[in-house]
Amino acid sequence: MIQAKVAEILESDQFLQEFKVSGWVRSFRSNRFIALNDGSTINNIQCVIDFEKFNPETLKRITVGAAISVKGILKESEGKQQRVEIDVKEVSILGDANPEEVKLTILSPKRHSLEKLREQAHLRVRTNTFGAIMRVRSKLSFAVHSYFQQNNFYYVNTPIITGSDAEGAGEMFKVTNFDLKNPPKNEDGSIDYKKDFFGKETNLTVSGQLEGETYALGLGQIYTFGPTFRAENSNTSRHLAEFWMIEPEIAFCDLDGNMDLAEDFIKYVVSYVLENCKDDLEFLEQRLANEDKAKPAAERSEMGLIEKLKFVLENNFKRVSYTEAIDILKDSKPNKKKKFKYIIEEWGADLQSEHERYLVEKHFKCPVILFDYPAKIKAFYMRLNEDGKTVRAMDILFPGIGEIVGGSQREERLDVLKEKMAELGIEEKELWWYLDTRKFGTCVHSGFGLGFERLVQFVTGMGNIRDVIPFPRTPQSAEF
Repeated sequence: MIQAKVAEILESDQFLQEFKVSGWVRSFRSNRFIALNDGSTINNIQCVIDFEKFNPETLKRITVGAAISVKGILKESEGKQQRVEIDVKEVSILGDANPEEVKLTILSPKRHSLEKLREQAHLRVRTNTFGAIMRVRSKLSFAVHSYFQQNNFYYVNTPIITGSDAEGAGEMFKVTNFDLKNPPKNEDGSIDYKKDFFGKETNLTVSGQLEGETYALGLGQIYTFGPTFRAENSNTSRHLAEFWMIEPEIAFCDLDGNMDLAEDFIKYVVSYVLENCKDDLEFLEQRLANEDKAKPAAERSEMGLIEKLKFVLENNFKRVSYTEAIDILKDSKPNKKKKFKYIIEEWGADLQSEHERYLVEKHFKCPVILFDYPAKIKAFYMRLNEDGKTVRAMDILFPGIGEIVGGSQREERLDVLKEKMAELGIEEKELWWYLDTRKFGTCVHSGFGLGFERLVQFVTGMGNIRDVIPFPRTPQSAEF
């Protein structure tokens, strides 16, 4: 007897062999046909029972959602819906699912909205949609590591608890061991963090970049891939309070090399899932097509999901300076007719998602890399250009998503870095270790950050970022 996963059985040609497979019942028709799924594929294996040979009490327990194990003979299917099926000889009920209770959950055959599925996030992975999303997410995660390992990057685990704010945004979750009802105070009434667990004020990280830089300046090229946190009170389809970031850092690499790496990396991981997630992507493409039918024609996707992924692979990303992008946006119809929510009036504006998507989806009609942004709207660690007003920053913009990658050539000059920190009120003593890296063998170096969930969103075609992470953490929501 062969014990196998559903995905393996569906590909097998070992007819007349006895197989054992365990999974959850998706349907049981006519007291004869069991659709069984174990999560290894979006497809079910049909298990055919001769109900006259089985105890009626056992048959009653074969209900939607129940966990069962079947043993039987693999045969070519007589029906047109599947290539193979199992002629069942033995059924074991591993875990019952009460049909009346199932009706109250998303396990029932009735279709549910994505909002309803989020309310039952502990069960939603058993639906076709979320099973497909999470298998794609898993393959994407493997592809991330595969790319960097093949290209001789070292995987570094940067701290989750940190005393620095890499982005300078201040939207961080505090970490403390204090009794919040009675924290120790200084004479001026402020909280005495010297008495806290770490002896200073600490937070959950928003980025592993600064620590990653220090390791790139010893190992040559590194990447981090871990959870990050942002206490931004944004209830939008693009924001999470807890999300995963991919952050490579490379020594002896300028902005052009950084853009080359980011484009090559994205194309690799997209190519990997196209090759390894065909069934799930085909299902998600059909799901997206059905969703589009309910939208006004102007809001529908111009390309199918798989076509869009291939489009990314087959086209070079268009590289455009921020200054050129501003000129394009100022002269655009949505700007002139005031259709943009945020009107572009002058150079120096911080681009919003609507502007980024216009450039990608309407103007260039391909992925876009914007570079050389105004220094005033970018972080302190980005290298100042010779013009004194722009920095060596780059963002990669994707259709449907907007910004998917943000990166820069880092400021390697100690004197310039100190000046920028002083302008922003960042104390040198807080980042003394970061400044040290500019004292001992400083060099040109670059890196970028890619929000993993936004990548999963793009690849799966999901419209809301809460649907591409197992348990979304958002304002007023930390369920499960």
